[in-house]
Amino acid sequence: MELLDNLAIGFDTALTLQNLFYAFAGCLIGTLIGVLPGVGPVATLAMLLPTTYALEPTSALIMLAGIYYGAQYGGSTTAILVNLPGESSSVVTCLDGYQMARQGRAGAALGTAAIGSFIAGTFATVLVAAFAPPLTELAFKFGPAEYVSLMLLGLIGAVVLASGSLIKAVGMIVLGLLLGLVGTDVNSGVSRFSFGIPELTDGIGFVAVAMGVFGFAEIIANVEKKGQREVLTSNVGSVMPNGKEMKEAAPAVARGTLLGSILGILPGGGALLAAFAAYAVEKKLAGPNADPPFGKGNIRGVAGPESANNAGAQTSFIPMLTLGIPSNAVMALMIGAMTIHNIQPGPQVMTSNPTLFWGLIASMWIGNLMLVILNLPLIGLWIQLLKVPYRMLYPAILAFCCIGVYSINNTTFDVLVTVFFGALGYLFYKLHCEPAPLILGFILGPMMEENLRRAMLLSRGDPTTFVTSPLSLGLLLAALALLGIATFPAIKSKRQETFQEAD
Repeated sequence: MELLDNLAIGFDTALTLQNLFYAFAGCLIGTLIGVLPGVGPVATLAMLLPTTYALEPTSALIMLAGIYYGAQYGGSTTAILVNLPGESSSVVTCLDGYQMARQGRAGAALGTAAIGSFIAGTFATVLVAAFAPPLTELAFKFGPAEYVSLMLLGLIGAVVLASGSLIKAVGMIVLGLLLGLVGTDVNSGVSRFSFGIPELTDGIGFVAVAMGVFGFAEIIANVEKKGQREVLTSNVGSVMPNGKEMKEAAPAVARGTLLGSILGILPGGGALLAAFAAYAVEKKLAGPNADPPFGKGNIRGVAGPESANNAGAQTSFIPMLTLGIPSNAVMALMIGAMTIHNIQPGPQVMTSNPTLFWGLIASMWIGNLMLVILNLPLIGLWIQLLKVPYRMLYPAILAFCCIGVYSINNTTFDVLVTVFFGALGYLFYKLHCEPAPLILGFILGPMMEENLRRAMLLSRGDPTTFVTSPLSLGLLLAALALLGIATFPAIKSKRQETFQEAD
């Protein structure tokens, strides 16, 4: 009964005219971003963070959440019609979705992706609503030592599940932690790592870092890419799969939904990991005698990953909402949005601001319904958007970014910082260093330092406080196990093989 009462509060909040508008705006922008290759949800959220300053906190988070799971929907359109993932989690959809389009079955692939995503999103929303309260109760038992151990587990999870080299991912985490320490020390009042620059005494702005590393760097990287892709806009066909196709896709949707829901909760998890795992499971279950073979237009290769990436996108909100710990870069940006609105992320949000907490959860189901309405009937519109040359888009995007950054503090210094991090982000791109761990380190660094100092003060400088608490010890052992498993030769080679498929 308590769950129903909480959901009633949520729907009462989410169904207001204002919040419905922002949910729709988020879903529309998210779909648009997913459809247009080159600008993913992380870059878009980073760009739009300044625009949320003037909004109510609930409306701002509802819109940003809509952009995230809207991009999961929209990314499938580009993957199927152009063989180009509009969003990173749609990489796997290219393998079979594009082949279906070449066979004149683009409509069935698009319809399967939209229906599977809606079913997965609905199930994941129920999971978020059901699991959030007990996890919040557990979070209240966390002290400073437990929080340090939990953040360490989150950072190691981000390292292990980041694509590319483990060493590079560790380096990005450490760099993020160091950048988070720039500014004035709260305890002593001494300025740290500011190099005599007055603007750095308050620390480096989160929006400037996120927009530079993701937004500017992504645009620069895409501008240098040349060549046009074939857009399969002819003979799209009916967007509703036939009975045989639905029968084949249904089990894959169910498995993808379950797998994505579980993997989305894990530190460093989310939509990308869920999509890869679901495709691997479907390919393994089908065996070598699949008809048609995987990679040649098998509908299960679209249904499983598309369901998994949407379920993973939604359940990744669970650790962010209940523990205040981001499981991926998007959730780090969501925490950034909460701090912009003076909301302290963590378990107290559910008790201190229940309308925001439950309103956001209820808006997820409403957003999923909006996305089905947006995606299926408007396929023709998205096809036309795919024909817009990227060279016409990037100047407008860059100008929008600069205006947004400048509007935060009305200072050109923030724009210069963003340009610096844009150049740094482009260097990371060239060196094949994934920037997501850097953002996680940047967000968690100050929180980790604060809790570490608090734990040491409470224990009078005794470091054994981290292993004397059963909960803290368990989290540290889990972090060690995760790191140990990732370094096993068999696991390491399999991990590299999985991410090579994405490339």
